[in-house]
Amino acid sequence: MGTVALAAALLAGATTPATAAPAAPDTAATPTAATAETADRPELQRAAQAVIDAGFGGVQLRVRDERGEWTGSAGVRKLGSPAPPPNDGRFWVGSSTKTVTATVVLQLVAEGRVGLDAPVADHLPEPGLDRRITPRMLLQHTSGLFSYTGEVYDDGTVVPGIPATGKAWVENRFHRYEPAELVRFALARPARFEPGTGQNYSNTNYTLAQLLVERVTGHSFADEVERRILRPLGMRGTGVPGHRSTLPGPHAHGYYRYQDGGEWKVVDVSRQNLSLLAGAGDMYSTTRDLQTFFSALMAGRLVPAPLLAEMRTPHGHLGYGLGLFAQELPCGGTVYHHNGGAPGGYGSLMYSSPDGRTTMTAGVTTGDAPIDPAAAFPKALAGLVETVFCGR
Repeated sequence: MGTVALAAALLAGATTPATAAPAAPDTAATPTAATAETADRPELQRAAQAVIDAGFGGVQLRVRDERGEWTGSAGVRKLGSPAPPPNDGRFWVGSSTKTVTATVVLQLVAEGRVGLDAPVADHLPEPGLDRRITPRMLLQHTSGLFSYTGEVYDDGTVVPGIPATGKAWVENRFHRYEPAELVRFALARPARFEPGTGQNYSNTNYTLAQLLVERVTGHSFADEVERRILRPLGMRGTGVPGHRSTLPGPHAHGYYRYQDGGEWKVVDVSRQNLSLLAGAGDMYSTTRDLQTFFSALMAGRLVPAPLLAEMRTPHGHLGYGLGLFAQELPCGGTVYHHNGGAPGGYGSLMYSSPDGRTTMTAGVTTGDAPIDPAAAFPKALAGLVETVFCGR
């Protein structure tokens, strides 16, 4: 799967199998609006609007480059209201969390407290992990561990996991999960492959990485993220919510369209318990904070240069390093990114040039349009990336 397609799948929450909604008339018109904090950048506003034209409910976009910083939005904050999304509102960032988790693990590697290629089981004996599995394999998705949110095999076989899509997820979206519970669920299923012999995007890897951080430091993952990243960088709009299901502060509403029997329904999923994706997709943030974090990471302020180089080195068919994707631009050069999607309603974009000087961060919400985000988003995403990083 290409990186653009994977990003769209993540926005759809499709680290698990998903069923696309059939085409149907949109019964609620979605007005759009936009604002900007700096000089007019019509090309950026058009690129943001293209996300809405693809069928999404709202987008808040932040770009920093040699011309300064621009913020804008398109779509609506809430269905039935013309107000645009807040330019610096909170949103569930989904799998962009993985880059934060990888950064903390690599800081422990730099401190000599974790061996990147040593057995994870040396620190976490309880789950009964294969001793060949290392922190590198967790961060690179090469452990072979079954993803507790379900798997789709090469032959099309679907092996369900904990519900993360459809009616089952809607009815279960406030359930409280513990990381160890998620890992036990995954380890009770057959591995995809022998450790280190393949690559498969698995949320289990990053929930184990969270447990590794907690065991090595003796502190909660939330406390370590706060101490090592959020507080030093002044990221006041970001947090690890644990079992809290409410987005703090201003935020756009996200919606989920699902089938209940023969009827299609739409539900506001702004509130959801993301303990389902502990360490793998449970954080909330803002476009400003994601920009601050990713720029600092790319500039070498969070991990030493040799480990940053390891993060950036793409591996396997996913082109995935240690918590990062590398993407070649059509105009030449490379950008690094990790996008994400909560199980329903929310997605995030986090892109940077290698030096951290040009960045693009965004929060995206779905509305009530009958779209399959994994099919609808790639063209709009490509337009955003090329506008920001290729000047088109």
